[in-house]
Amino acid sequence: MGFLDRHLHASRNATMTALPLLLAPLAIGAGVLMVSPGAAFGRTAIIGASIAVAWYLLGGALSLQQALRGIASRRALRAIRGEVAASEDAVWICDPDGHVLFQNPAAMQGFEDYTGRPITGLFTRRRADADGDIRDLITRAWRYGTAELSVGPDETLVLGSLPDAPLQIWTLQREGSDRAAIDIAMTLEADMVDEFDAVPVALLRLAGDGSILRANRSARDLLAGRLNAEGQNLAAILDGPGRPLVDWIADAADGRAVNTTEMLRLRHPEGRGADLRERHYQVTLARDPARGERLTAVMTDASALKMLEAQFAQSQKMQAVGQLAGGVAHDFNNLLTAISGHCDLLMLHRDQGDPDYADLDQISQNANRAAALVGQLLAFSRKQTLRLEVLNLRETLADLTHLLNRLVGERVALSITYDPSLQAIRADKRQLEQVIMNLVVNARDAMADGGQITVRAENAVIDDAVRRDDVSMPPGDYVRIVVRDEGTGIAPEHLAKIFEPFFTTKRIGEGTGLGLSTAYGIVKQTGGYIFCDSELGKGTVFSIYFPANRMLAEGAAPAAPQPTTRSRTIERTTVLLVEDEAPVRAFAARALRLKGHEVIEAGSGEEALTVLANHDGTVDIFVTDVVMPGLDGPAWVREACKTHGTVQVIFMSGYTEDVFVDGQIPIEGAAFLPKPFTLAELSEAVARQLAERRPA
Repeated sequence: MGFLDRHLHASRNATMTALPLLLAPLAIGAGVLMVSPGAAFGRTAIIGASIAVAWYLLGGALSLQQALRGIASRRALRAIRGEVAASEDAVWICDPDGHVLFQNPAAMQGFEDYTGRPITGLFTRRRADADGDIRDLITRAWRYGTAELSVGPDETLVLGSLPDAPLQIWTLQREGSDRAAIDIAMTLEADMVDEFDAVPVALLRLAGDGSILRANRSARDLLAGRLNAEGQNLAAILDGPGRPLVDWIADAADGRAVNTTEMLRLRHPEGRGADLRERHYQVTLARDPARGERLTAVMTDASALKMLEAQFAQSQKMQAVGQLAGGVAHDFNNLLTAISGHCDLLMLHRDQGDPDYADLDQISQNANRAAALVGQLLAFSRKQTLRLEVLNLRETLADLTHLLNRLVGERVALSITYDPSLQAIRADKRQLEQVIMNLVVNARDAMADGGQITVRAENAVIDDAVRRDDVSMPPGDYVRIVVRDEGTGIAPEHLAKIFEPFFTTKRIGEGTGLGLSTAYGIVKQTGGYIFCDSELGKGTVFSIYFPANRMLAEGAAPAAPQPTTRSRTIERTTVLLVEDEAPVRAFAARALRLKGHEVIEAGSGEEALTVLANHDGTVDIFVTDVVMPGLDGPAWVREACKTHGTVQVIFMSGYTEDVFVDGQIPIEGAAFLPKPFTLAELSEAVARQLAERRPA
């Protein structure tokens, strides 16, 4: 096997070796981008995947460069071998490192065989500083395409080179020669045009200042037609990594860059709006060893990866808002319990003819409105307490009709219909009414000039799993509630954000941005699904799916509510009330004493255990807050049960039942009373627990 054949064989091997390295970043990138957006993963996973992609892209760029040279070498040698052999001048073809791959008959006759040896050895006897002269010649040839060096009285050494050619073409020409090196280099250039363009990976050849020397077809397609002509600067197309892009490219070209992989963003075209979808690219730069001032850039579309990162950041933000809402709700619920509770105590001794009754009623109503607002804060974080029951939607919609007609006003027509054979659902009646009211009010606001709102409840059978909006709805029987309007519609770029808390397209003062997020939280916590379809100028449709409950459909009526009050002939009972908020404890103690109970008060779990140890009589029921400094509610109750046996327990909290581990009440048989509660609700909860008291 000759040297040239061995070189071609080695080039093929280099290409095959490089392909796995080239495919590795593509496979890893695809694997990362195919992760379900709804799947839970940590920030470490995203960062790790990004580092892996960047690392393999860098390796892929260098390996790809070697592969391209191997491919181009074979094509170039085949293309020019005939011209080289026919030339009357001595011609040597070398690889980028200056080793002779082939020399023509004229070179063989006038000089010895240098195949496989450095070309510099040919001129060491002709020049005093042959190595330095050759290095200078090569530098000028890469920069200007050709370079000449006088080596004798009538002899000139000509080096022909091209930016994309992996070969050096050396010619020793005498005066009057046809300068075969330049002609052969031009032949080589014409033959190599398609090699770079055919590679199925986005590639750019860049100068040190960021100018695009070459771009293959994949790069032109990837950049969405933004490449107008070679010589265009990459900085005019892509935004830099937090600093001017040309500086990053210059650092990479000079070998100063610490990070040769960056995430770049496509610049918006002139005259286009800010709502244009963001396009991001992972760009890896590799220096050309033979031409250090030039770079090869490998590009991949990283838009999907950036979308995943944005979704992760949004989920983190939502989690933080939910935690904040829970803390705010706890404090507000304690305040509202004290306000509404003491208001109830004052109203016990006044009738509607009392001059203070109207003022007290206003205090009570506004406390209830504040409690509803706190409920909204908890709803979008899906942490509100739901009182689930089997509902007949026909009755629920009938009860809402009058209120909804008052809400929409005279300029809007409201139509409420339902399937006669409508199945039941299991939901919180009050929260479901709030969802429907929110959707109807939004529909009304979208029709400033009036129009038609249609509310329809119907059975729906889903045969195959439905996946939309990053949600998968399993097959089964559902009840679908559809709210349709003829309003202005929702812009496509806003559709993905409408269920986010505090997002609103209304003007300041016209909306809080909590209506749809509240509806979303209630529906999801109930086990349902909510979707939105909208078209600008034509209207919006909200579709809510609840799993069907067959209880009513099969003729079984919901169980009648149990009596919540006890007979006044019941013996006097003792209640241990434990609450760290003094205003709440004062109200609850007075309310229970008014109902005939003996009340022992404690301000903490530790104090409760001390009171129990010093109490001579029997304690019938513990009413305790859950979250307190020191021993919390469940902790002190467990300790008390060790010495006092089975005692009925009511846990009360301004948080929801999620305050317990796994959402389960930790004491068997205990009840949960969410704050804020009224005097009647507290009395009924205590009476209900005492009625269920079992003998020890």
